[in-house]
Amino acid sequence: MQLDAAGWAATDQVLATLARQRLSTSLPELEALVAGSDKQRFELSPGSERIRARQGHSVAVTGDWPISPPPEFLFHGTTERFLGSILANGLRPGARHHVHLWMTVEAARTVGARRGRPAVLEVAAESMTKAGFTFRLSSNGVWLADHVPPKYLRRLD
Repeated sequence: MQLDAAGWAATDQVLATLARQRLSTSLPELEALVAGSDKQRFELSPGSERIRARQGHSVAVTGDWPISPPPEFLFHGTTERFLGSILANGLRPGARHHVHLWMTVEAARTVGARRGRPAVLEVAAESMTKAGFTFRLSSNGVWLADHVPPKYLRRLD
């Protein structure tokens, strides 16, 4: 299966691949799965001809997330074990294309709790913007940054 530059795959190819793996799924089932997903990680194009991950790609994609002015603060959820490195080096995307940031402390805490005791970091997003950094907004409300230097981070809790 081939992804285009923006990460889209043909829905019929995805369904055929699932069928070959004995995970046969119909288009209405796929549409319901995408619509009902609590994290809204995937999106379908109008008419459902294509599907893609909204963000978090581990393969090279160009992406078409719009640059948007962020609110004054955004939040990042992580675990206690990564705090030392993050506070020393800032937030980096790692294997992903961007650092993922959230509008609320609660959303960041939920993300951080997936892999251990959560820690929430406040990101001075407006200050970053004034310093020339850009933010992108995914279609499911996740804010994306190339990186966040340590001087723009503050641990909450």
